[in-house]
Parts: sequence; structure tokens; C-alpha cells
Amino acid sequence: MLTEVRKEKLVKLCQELIRNPSVSGQEDKVVEAIKKVFKEFNFDEYFVDSYGNIIGHIKGKGPGKTILFDGHIDHVPVTDEQKWKFGPFCGEIAEGRIYGRGTSDMKGQVSAMITAASYFAEDTNRNFDGDIYVAGVVHEEIFEGVAARKISDAINPDYVVIGESSELNLKIGQRGRAEIVVEVFGKPAHSANPEKGINSVYKMANIIQRIQELKSTVHEELGKGILVLTDIKSSPYPGASVVPEYCKATFDRRLLVGETKESVLTPIEELLDQMMKEDPELNAKVSYAIGTEICYTGQTITGERFFPGWLFDKEDEFVQAAYKGLKEVGLEPEITHYSFCTNGSHYAGEKGIKTIGFGPSQENLAHTINEYIEIEQLEKGAKGYYGILKSVFNIY
Repeated sequence: MLTEVRKEKLVKLCQELIRNPSVSGQEDKVVEAIKKVFKEFNFDEYFVDSYGNIIGHIKGKGPGKTILFDGHIDHVPVTDEQKWKFGPFCGEIAEGRIYGRGTSDMKGQVSAMITAASYFAEDTNRNFDGDIYVAGVVHEEIFEGVAARKISDAINPDYVVIGESSELNLKIGQRGRAEIVVEVFGKPAHSANPEKGINSVYKMANIIQRIQELKSTVHEELGKGILVLTDIKSSPYPGASVVPEYCKATFDRRLLVGETKESVLTPIEELLDQMMKEDPELNAKVSYAIGTEICYTGQTITGERFFPGWLFDKEDEFVQAAYKGLKEVGLEPEITHYSFCTNGSHYAGEKGIKTIGFGPSQENLAHTINEYIEIEQLEKGAKGYYGILKSVFNIY
């Protein structure tokens, strides 16, 4: 599948995407680059939706299943370029690696998806039944799964391949993620007379302690439904001689399969109700954080920060087809699950679409200084995507 010429084109494509910075909400330059790439790699068509996702389409000669390859094209910011061995947006090659922000998370994977789809279409002369889509998705880093809703609504895929790094293993699930906000409303007073007020931070400290005592939910494969404090703020700030009248604490909750918005909040709601009965001065509530982000298109993305978990059986027909395809191209994948949240929260968790994860590179390289992807991994990733296509469309 990968001749030397094709390998060279794959590497150059990855370098080109890296050279177009695309912090979340500023993906316009890399989208323009991908438009040219879709034309160069002979995709039949592409479109850009209102959020700015770019989706390329390759049509088979007959009707059949639709498979979507999902790769986000936004990346986290670079805080200090001086700490990088190479320029983070140069795509330098050294020691068999391509260096740069987004190489592993996940412009390398997007490059591999595009080339694999293109070469599969070329090698089969499009003689397969179905449709292939490759999506460059925006805003995943800070709002996973939300921009993906536009894509699934537009193309209604039967199968989805999430390209997040998996070290070439086959992922069949993940814990989800929610941001839970607890608010306490106190009463301001001069700090010289604190007894005349209600200190919201003191009240919050008690709540945090009691929340830590709540029993975690557990899933036999995905592990614990972790609930951890990630942020706390009080008001007024700075609190010059004033007892704080308001305090907000944010918790990160890792979600297990089957957990709902209601089931996750209920234990905290019941705890707060109990504590307010014990302490008449306590006034507290819990809710999900509301996220609002502006896309480079000017469109606003907004919604509750609740992204469900998902898990498929190892014997699921799509899982087995993908596994067979990966084995056929010489890979030896383990079947496991992601330790972090992906756009699969939408496709599988919200819509129930058959979804797997597969991608080159190591999970722990994301967001790091001197991020890189090994060229060997990049090539094997492209072979893997090609093998998945052959298996799904029964081309042997």
C-alpha cells in the first residue's frame, strides 16, 4: 500500500499541516491547507460546515455503508517556543521523527487518514460499495464531541474511526467527562466583623470534604467514576477586608457507561440537601458547567460540559472487522480502551454509532514540549487505516 513515493507524500503532508498553527478557534489556516490536500489526493468533494469542520468525501461505485474517519485539527497553545528543540510549527525531521505541535495530537493521524483513504480509492479504482469520509474537526481540545455533532448530522455514518493516539492498538471505549459546578451563596461583611456575614469559602470547604467521602461508581473494564476538585474561586476577588459572599468549585467527573446527567448529579444534590438541613446558613446548588466557544467562522458553540462514556463488546462486528483489517496489514493490536476523552463521546456515547479508536503514536506525547510523531508509527498508522477500509468493504 505504501510505496516509497507514497511514504514521502505522507510525511510532507504531515509537515504541511504542522506548519499551519491551529489553536482551538483559530483553525482557518489549516482548513485552507486541507482544502488543497483533498483536491491533490483526488477526493470527490469536500465541504466546510458552520463550525468550520472540513469533511472530505470519497464515493464508492455502489451504495453501501458509510465510514467516517474523525481527526481533530485544533491543538493546545504553545506557551514558550524557546523551550522547544525545534520550532513548534516547522515540522522538522530528526532521528526518524517529525517534531511540532499537533504531530501526535493529531495532525499526524489526520495525514494518515487522508492518504489511506485516497490510496485505497486509487488502488480499488473506487470499486467498493459505500462512502468514505475524512473529517478535520475543530474545537475538540476544549469541547470534545460538540463540533462532531454537526458532522454526524450531515453524513449519518454507520461506522466511525477515532484517530487519537493508541500506539497502534484498537480502542473500543473510554470513560466520559463532565465538569460539575458547586456554588455557595454567603453574606458579605467587613472582615473586622466576620460574625455578621456568612463566609462562603468556609461553607465550601465543608462541602468539598463531604464530597470526597462520596463512594465512587465503578465499571469492571473502565474503572472508577473519578470525581476530583480542579478549581475554586471566591468573590469578591481580591477580597480586601470583605468576607467572601460567593464561592464556586469545579469538579472533573470521569463518566462510566450508562451514567446519565441525572444519575451523576443526584448524589451531590442529595448531599447538599442534607447539609442545608444540618446548617440553616448554608445555601448551595450544583449544576453542570456551561461552555461557550467562538469558532473561526464566527459561529458560537455552547452546551453543558457532559460528554458520555462508551464501550463496545470485543465481539462486535465492526470491532472484529477493524481487528481483522489491522492484522491483515501486519499489525498486532491489543483490544483495549482510551484513558482520556475523545469525540467518541458524541458518536458512540450520544448517538450509539459503532465506533472504534486507532491511531499511531503514544498517548503521553500530547500537549508536551517537543511533541513528535515517529515516521515509522505514522506509516503504520496509514497502513492500519487502509487495512480497516479493506476489511469493512470486503476488498481482498
